[in-house]
Amino acid sequence: MGRLTKEEEAERIRAMKDFDMEKADGAVICGVDEAGRGPLAGPVFAAAVILDDDCVIEGMNDSKKLSEKKRDALFDIIKEKALAYSVYSVDEKTIDKINILNATMLAMQGAVNGLDIKPGKVIIDGNKCPELDIPAESVVKGDSKSMAIASASILAKVSRDRFIREQAKIYPEYGFEKHKGYGTKAHYEAIEKYGICAIHRKSFLKKVLR
Repeated sequence: MGRLTKEEEAERIRAMKDFDMEKADGAVICGVDEAGRGPLAGPVFAAAVILDDDCVIEGMNDSKKLSEKKRDALFDIIKEKALAYSVYSVDEKTIDKINILNATMLAMQGAVNGLDIKPGKVIIDGNKCPELDIPAESVVKGDSKSMAIASASILAKVSRDRFIREQAKIYPEYGFEKHKGYGTKAHYEAIEKYGICAIHRKSFLKKVLR
């Protein structure tokens, strides 16, 4: 699929905003997404974002479809334009203790509960919702359908990437700045050579640790 025309891109952005308005049905709506479920190391991050009804952010998309440079630029714009936002992480020790699904739900709860404004409804990327005291709905591929979820996707992804880059300075031998903790060939080779470090998820590396 080629690049969208200006008109097609404007229509795509408008559709994301319309999706949120429809889901909100008059309530204050919050979008939620996570980053870092799959890596072998580091925390899982979640973000929650509330945008003003009139807020349209050009170039918004699922964070995985954007370049790092574009994500970084949108990260600052989202924080500036959002009515409220919150980022919450759950560390690798907790992931090992309660498993990655429960840790992801915990991160999402923390992100929603950390908002300065209480939303009337929460829409969450994926097919499962954490337990919340607010009506919540899961949206499969929500990060490409909803502007609020896409915004949360970018805040979570950039926050996690920046954290991992800082960890790369502490543990330079693993190359975290390149693979962000995911299970690349180079990452597995580094684990084989150096063993695991403090931020590795032991529950993800049972075969290696054996």
